[in-house]
Amino acid sequence: MEQTFVMVKPDGVQRGLIGEVISRFEAKGFTLVGLKLVQVSKELAEEHYDVHKERPFFSSLVEFICSSPVVAMVWQGKGVVASARTVIGATNPLTAAPGTIRGNYGMSIERNMIHGSDAIETAQKEISLWFSKKELGSWEPTMTPWLHE
Repeated sequence: MEQTFVMVKPDGVQRGLIGEVISRFEAKGFTLVGLKLVQVSKELAEEHYDVHKERPFFSSLVEFICSSPVVAMVWQGKGVVASARTVIGATNPLTAAPGTIRGNYGMSIERNMIHGSDAIETAQKEISLWFSKKELGSWEPTMTPWLHE
């Protein structure tokens, strides 16, 4: 089953929006298989944002993600990577569609509240970076037959 990595960033944690994020994914019918509160180390932040290493905003991005705890999650379900990106909304909250997490709660590109993997390969890399195999559950909600054929 497809999995994706989702992180409520420091601004979302500080604003008390963790439950809102979880509710959105649960309402969509996805299964939460990994969840933890993390005070991100500089090393983990740098590895997570490695693709942006050469960009001018890299150091401020790393500093921000380390500034307060984050909530790291793994969600599972059919088409979860693409669907999660739709639920999350565009990177810039000012252009994100109303009803998306960023459209409703994001303040700026720098304070956009949430991260979600952008591809299956990225999700696999991010999940293995943030979670050990022992930290991931394997279960099937009783509502699964009501949601999927």
